[in-house]
Amino acid sequence: MLPLEAFKTSLTLPSALVSISPEWKGAENVSLYVKRDDAIHPIISGNKWRKLNHSLTQPFPNAIISFGGGFSNHLHALGFVCFELGIPFTAIVRGNYSANPSPMIEDLIQWETTIEYVNRKTYQRRNESAYLNELHNKYPDALIIPEGGSQTRALAGLQDMMNEIDLEFDVMVAPVASGATLAGIIRALDKRNKCAYTELQDMPSSACNAIGIGVLKGEGYLEELVEQFLPNSLKRENNRHIESNQNTANLPTQTTHPFWHIKHNYHWGGYAKAPSELVAFCDDFNKTMPFEIEPVYSGKAFWAVKDMLAKGKFKDGTRIIILHTGGLQGAR
Repeated sequence: MLPLEAFKTSLTLPSALVSISPEWKGAENVSLYVKRDDAIHPIISGNKWRKLNHSLTQPFPNAIISFGGGFSNHLHALGFVCFELGIPFTAIVRGNYSANPSPMIEDLIQWETTIEYVNRKTYQRRNESAYLNELHNKYPDALIIPEGGSQTRALAGLQDMMNEIDLEFDVMVAPVASGATLAGIIRALDKRNKCAYTELQDMPSSACNAIGIGVLKGEGYLEELVEQFLPNSLKRENNRHIESNQNTANLPTQTTHPFWHIKHNYHWGGYAKAPSELVAFCDDFNKTMPFEIEPVYSGKAFWAVKDMLAKGKFKDGTRIIILHTGGLQGAR
């Protein structure tokens, strides 16, 4: 068991912001950067640490409970940090992997996690107040963290990440699954009112903008997940008049509110779907770049940027930051 401050010394923070120059059509006309949150730690990295950081404060909870599938990056990261800090952890896992444990499940067992396998019907209740009350009664002293670590406290961790960026930029791109990462970015961008004014060919002029890349089928649903963490001023209805306005001359010349939207045409068939073309892209990327991506989250985000560049979606000179959210263990 490690003290919290001793554990934090094992983390590489702030994470690096690196420039990349891939041989993609159109890449020569923009500036591409990667926020290397994948390099925070070999096991607990990327947005998983960012979203958990502000829940792991002293005094520690007597126990922690959370939810996920059999390959969940969130459960994997949380199981490791709970083991390191000596916090009893219960993972409620969708599906029964007891006869054929995934690599993630094997790690959780090694880290002394209590695993409770539930069927899909039970798992669908994970956000229902009645079910959560049952868990509170069963584990009265436990902290319950939602699936994916998506909770209000997660937003502070994303603000920490954004505070590390001292480069002026125009667009931040991030994969979207449970919504809190993009919501945290949007809220942080709203505070960056000194960002340089920019224009994108398919987006309105704004101080800074955010593009989410949906990694699962969920148009409308993913937006709702994001908006649960946003004030009304940042919700979609306040962007729609801008999004539909094709005459950029009528747009305000300066605003601190970021325009954001989610691209839904890069999920490759659904969550964790990895067709051969996407796998080949990730393999080629990993051979030519100084860091790796995987096809579940980061691979889809980098592919999306490559495709948007090829289609001329960014104005020349645009400064783009891609958030590498880690999760390489999921490729196992």
